[in-house]
Amino acid sequence: MENIDLDASTEAVTETLNTLASMSGHEKWDYISNALAGFLPKLLAAAILLLVGLILVRLLIKFLSRLLGKSKLDPVLSGFLTSILRAVLYIVLGVVALSVLVPDAVGMLVALLSVFGLAISLAVKDSLANLAGGFSVLLTGPFTLNDFVSINGTEGVIQEIRLNYTVLKTYDNTIIHIPNGDVAKAQIVNYTCQHTRRLDLTVSIGYGDDFEQAEKILAEIVAAHPAALAEPAPFIRMIEHGDSAIHIACRVWCDFDNFFSLKCDLLEEIKRRFDAAGISIPYQQLDVHINPVPAAHK
Repeated sequence: MENIDLDASTEAVTETLNTLASMSGHEKWDYISNALAGFLPKLLAAAILLLVGLILVRLLIKFLSRLLGKSKLDPVLSGFLTSILRAVLYIVLGVVALSVLVPDAVGMLVALLSVFGLAISLAVKDSLANLAGGFSVLLTGPFTLNDFVSINGTEGVIQEIRLNYTVLKTYDNTIIHIPNGDVAKAQIVNYTCQHTRRLDLTVSIGYGDDFEQAEKILAEIVAAHPAALAEPAPFIRMIEHGDSAIHIACRVWCDFDNFFSLKCDLLEEIKRRFDAAGISIPYQQLDVHINPVPAAHK
């Protein structure tokens, strides 16, 4: 590639400005008109090239997206590769269009990058870290498309992995973009990588209530619910003597899709059955005892 002499280019621009300064108004107009007459065809050619190139890039990306969609590649990986290819094609198209206007555009870009390389590297270090994080997530595969995950406490369904961000959709239909660099370092909990999930409930009853009766009622409620799995067997036992209540663990396995509905159904039915059986569900309370002050101290 031809080396670009920035000093020579600067001298040429300075000489042109000096020439314009020494011209009269009419001569300046003629000079600028001739320059524009030679530049406009290049500008038109670059615009046409850019327009046609944008159309071709979009058609190519659309074709490749369909092709990758029919392949056996993971949908997340397919979307990530498509994003990279789109960015590369747009950069190439921009350089080609610029080279039509300025024949030495490629060489000038290389020279400028060499001069401002450090500044550019500092400016894009976060983007490069996010790009590397995206590759790391794809290689390790902690989740795939449509998985329900928690990333550092942020829960949602995986929608897409882009060049710099992982896109989550929460259950309240909020879209969250998490930088891939953070995702690669985050604690990730994947709730859908297994088909079944255990529901853990802690049911509290008063110390004056019959805990064996409460455990029996809980077992009946669980056995009657169609979403509760018989295997692995449910676990229903007293686990703690609390400050103001006895705590009974109720651990039930279910299919992932039934987790939240089973939780709500059990809580509602437990309340109904305990009320009918006269079993209390105590709330946190504090008893304060005030001793009367002896008369001698009044």
